[in-house]
Amino acid sequence: MVTTRIHIKPHLKEYLSGKYQSPDKYIHFPDRLEIYHTIFNLTEKRPVNCPIDAGNVEIALPYPVSYKQPKTYNYLSAQSQKKIEKIIEIMFWSDFRQYIEFGRNKTGSSFSNLVYEFRKKYGINSISEDALIKHYYRWRKKTRNFKNI
Repeated sequence: MVTTRIHIKPHLKEYLSGKYQSPDKYIHFPDRLEIYHTIFNLTEKRPVNCPIDAGNVEIALPYPVSYKQPKTYNYLSAQSQKKIEKIIEIMFWSDFRQYIEFGRNKTGSSFSNLVYEFRKKYGINSISEDALIKHYYRWRKKTRNFKNI
């Protein structure tokens, strides 16, 4: 297994660790996810004088049957890493909102309890409960505001 390291926001790292971390302590995305294919498309040959990868997350590189073998194509540029971080952030917020919506409609639990359960489920400590609740309320107001139609 070939891996590379990237740097992302701490709460996204915790989310990935809680959801996709393998027993070998690296993040392994299933091949059915868009991010798996995005990482595959963004990998390139490592430049000659490029330092060893540094970052807070170690990601297993995709290994499809193709011409792009991970042992050769194992470099993610700074711009590629930003794209990957953006996709992970979209995944995080989408998963969070879905968890809250489902919890509210299914169990009728309070936002505070659902946010606490979400943070506990994925081991997220680096973003506050208030920040998550505020994000949810901003999103809900933006998506449920029908005055602009």
